[in-house]
Amino acid sequence: MTTENKPAVIQSLQIGLNILEILAKEKEPLKFTDIQNLTSMTKSNLYKYLSTLSQFGMIYRNPHTNTYILGHKLVQLGNVALGQSSIIEVVIPYFKKITEHTSLTVLLAVPSMQGPLISYIASADYGINIGAQMGTHLPLASSTGVVFSTFEKDIHLKDWEIQELSNFTEREIEQFNIEKEKTRELFFASKTEPLIQHISSFSVPILNFNNQLLGAITVVGITETVPKTVEDPIGQYVLQIAKEISQYYGFTK
Repeated sequence: MTTENKPAVIQSLQIGLNILEILAKEKEPLKFTDIQNLTSMTKSNLYKYLSTLSQFGMIYRNPHTNTYILGHKLVQLGNVALGQSSIIEVVIPYFKKITEHTSLTVLLAVPSMQGPLISYIASADYGINIGAQMGTHLPLASSTGVVFSTFEKDIHLKDWEIQELSNFTEREIEQFNIEKEKTRELFFASKTEPLIQHISSFSVPILNFNNQLLGAITVVGITETVPKTVEDPIGQYVLQIAKEISQYYGFTK
């Protein structure tokens, strides 16, 4: 007879999430006593949870009515989640085409405060260590980093770029600026083995109607199989796909 192992949970986090669910389900501002009745928590414990959730913007206490509602941070996180999920849904069929056509791995990187964030990976049939995985951030020195530095307009993300550039030599900065100008002209950036030996990549941007960077398509594989120029047939193929996705979001070159 086998017993099913239950997944480990953090009880305090579970309680906090339960409070958020209660506020969402009630659909109206709740007083402290209302929440206490619905959670059966002691006053001292409930106060600590509400105070912590308020501090992080997860809930908001109206000082005039002493009632609680969901906070602005949840709205921000929800918008980010919706934005990322929608672009992922759009790119999935395209990424399948790219992997079938090229036998290379394809990444979707989206903007985050820490730089390009890998949000989706379509792996090639063979297994290789690409030096990154879902949920990790790519450095400025990568082909994705060059695309983000070239096309990203959000001033808040420039803090990431400044921090990354502080590790560059003067000559590396000069070369990087040259790469950016070329990328701005061609909508294409390539890097030879930027993260791991024998693995190279090239990246192209996905833009919207306002010329804002929604993300980057990055193709990764063994150095000998990855195009280094936009003139390569594979480079042209992926660039055309990026153009189609961008047109879906209203971009016109």
